[in-house]
Amino acid sequence: MRVLPPELTLHSAATWEGVPARIAYGIGRLRQEVFVVEQECAYLDLDGRDLDAGAVQFWAQGARGEVAATLRVLPEDHQELGLRSIGRVATASAWRGRGVAAALLDAALAECAGHPVLIHAQSYLTEWYAGFGFVTSGPEFLEDAIPHTPMRRG
Repeated sequence: MRVLPPELTLHSAATWEGVPARIAYGIGRLRQEVFVVEQECAYLDLDGRDLDAGAVQFWAQGARGEVAATLRVLPEDHQELGLRSIGRVATASAWRGRGVAAALLDAALAECAGHPVLIHAQSYLTEWYAGFGFVTSGPEFLEDAIPHTPMRRG
């Protein structure tokens, strides 16, 4: 399992209510900074899925309480019994290239142990996700004008 830089700590919450208010704000802000502003994708990030029973939030937090990276694990039993998905993977620009997202993904995959996992990877990241055992599971598609590739592990 990969480790975070020493300035960060790994956290998770099995319910949205278990995420401290300032951290929930930081998670939302980071997701907006990355997806809405940086990637220019106008969409409703707060889609209700964070509140799903079985949704787990992960984040890396700095000493001052800032959210350096985040992702979420969602149950996808409506598609296939036991199926999980990982999404909303976002890392603050100051922390990119330092293994933060990889450490969060390792923790999320540990949470999903024994379950198949889906991810809709931005296509330029398919090789990175392949390093975690994901394989392409369908044709590339556009989501918010960004090429994505469905991938599956297990």
